[in-house]
Amino acid sequence: MLILYETQAGPALLKVLDEGKLSKVDDLWKEFSTPESARKVVKLVAFNKYENTAEALESTTLLVDSKPSKGLRKFLRAHCDGETLAVADSKLGSIIKEKLQVDCVHNNVVMELMRGVRSQLTELTGLSAKDLAPMSLGLSHSLARYKLKFSADKVDTMIIQAIGLLDDLDKELNTYAMRVREWYGWHFPELAKIVQDNILYAKAVKLMGDRTNAAKLDFSEILPEEVETEMKEASMISMGTEVSDLDLINIKELCDQVISLSEYRAQLYDYLKSRMNTIAPNLTALVGELVGARLIAHGGSLINLAKQPGSTVQILGAEKALFRALKTKHATPKYGLIYHASLIGQAAPKLKGKISRSLAAKTALAIRYDALGDGQDNSMGLENRAKLEARLRNLEGKELGRSAGSTKGKPKIEVYDKDRKAGAGGLITAAKTYNTAADSILGQTDKKESLKKKIEEAAEESPVTDKKEKKKKKKRQTEEEDSAAVPENGNGNAHADGEAKKEKKKKKKHSAEEAEVQNDGEKVDAGEKKKKKRKHVEEEEEAEVPSTKKEKKKKKKSSD
Repeated sequence: MLILYETQAGPALLKVLDEGKLSKVDDLWKEFSTPESARKVVKLVAFNKYENTAEALESTTLLVDSKPSKGLRKFLRAHCDGETLAVADSKLGSIIKEKLQVDCVHNNVVMELMRGVRSQLTELTGLSAKDLAPMSLGLSHSLARYKLKFSADKVDTMIIQAIGLLDDLDKELNTYAMRVREWYGWHFPELAKIVQDNILYAKAVKLMGDRTNAAKLDFSEILPEEVETEMKEASMISMGTEVSDLDLINIKELCDQVISLSEYRAQLYDYLKSRMNTIAPNLTALVGELVGARLIAHGGSLINLAKQPGSTVQILGAEKALFRALKTKHATPKYGLIYHASLIGQAAPKLKGKISRSLAAKTALAIRYDALGDGQDNSMGLENRAKLEARLRNLEGKELGRSAGSTKGKPKIEVYDKDRKAGAGGLITAAKTYNTAADSILGQTDKKESLKKKIEEAAEESPVTDKKEKKKKKKRQTEEEDSAAVPENGNGNAHADGEAKKEKKKKKKHSAEEAEVQNDGEKVDAGEKKKKKRKHVEEEEEAEVPSTKKEKKKKKKSSD
């Protein structure tokens, strides 16, 4: 059995001399207590020394990932024919067995052997401790640098710092420019409305100085002709105060700061653009440099962002609104930082949610391709952008078709309203209005009085309705009697029958008129009787009041 042991200087092969001692695993460490006893157990067969630090680093990094290097494979082919190999890493042993057809062993006995070899390494390999110490130190430093080092083309930390500085510069530029406008506005207030751009304003102030110099100077390199003529006319009739030369010097220095900051911002934007096109070309093609850089900065790195799903990329930057919506059980936000992408800006307000969802899904794919793929071109991003633009046009076409009333568009589903007519805008029942009378106590008393009146009217009408029903019954009975009498007189003269019928009708009409007159008279009599009763009740109440007063006075006198 051979033991593969990797050292700082190179791999070593050691042969086990007495395999019978391997059966006692617990006592195996005693065999490596002294160099003499260790030499009786294992013996150095071959050693492959690294030529330089680069080779050592390459081999070590592959061994960390459980992969054999080219030099190790050649070394094992030369010395492991027909031998079993004891390996400290099981994954490395399986790869060696597949590629080199060498039987490999990994168990507790092998691990005890490795510990023993490590304790007596200098005696078994012939390497001195002075040589191994600087080798191990140099290899550990180079390995740590390799672990921390990324490709120069894939440094996303530079993008994070650049976009953060760009945002800070925008804030500083805005505050400085507003300070220049406010400061110089005391001297030339009309200039703020004439020149809207902050950078052009600062350049014009720096060149002009005092407003009286505006007519003599040429601003053609800074401003258009129309703005220049308007500014010169305004300077002649300005309402601003006079400013000293010392104040103008300080204002010009502030203008220099604004101009220099704007130039540095443009330079930083170009740098960010080149970095984004190198590191994340597909992401840049989909959402642009600034939005892509903000997504990377918000995610922490390109790798971290690649681990996020499309739904997270869609609302990245709107976490506060998302958790507020979940807490209050409202609608969640549809987009975060991705809202500022040009594709979402092109979409109509109704379609922004759909396009943001589609764009987030494609953006997640582009980020993963940029972070983990080998390609350096932006073909995937451009292809996906073309698909999204086609989808946007398709959605806009559908919306136009619906508004035009095409057959392809879905019918509009309206909310059912029982008070509204079908196919009409008017209401069947009158709309409910606010009753102001219900707010006051007087209104409540009026309601009570009106209820009393309604009850009284119903009581008055009830006997009248009973009489009417009795009349109807009488009419029905007379009609039935007439119909029964007609067949009995069927053999007589028809003319006489007709005259008899007419006379009966006249009598009925006359009796009905008399009954109505009687009813009206009865109604009048009933109303007069009620009025008399009310007056009588009121007179009795008035008569009772003084009597009660007299009784009270008598009681007081008796008490006295």
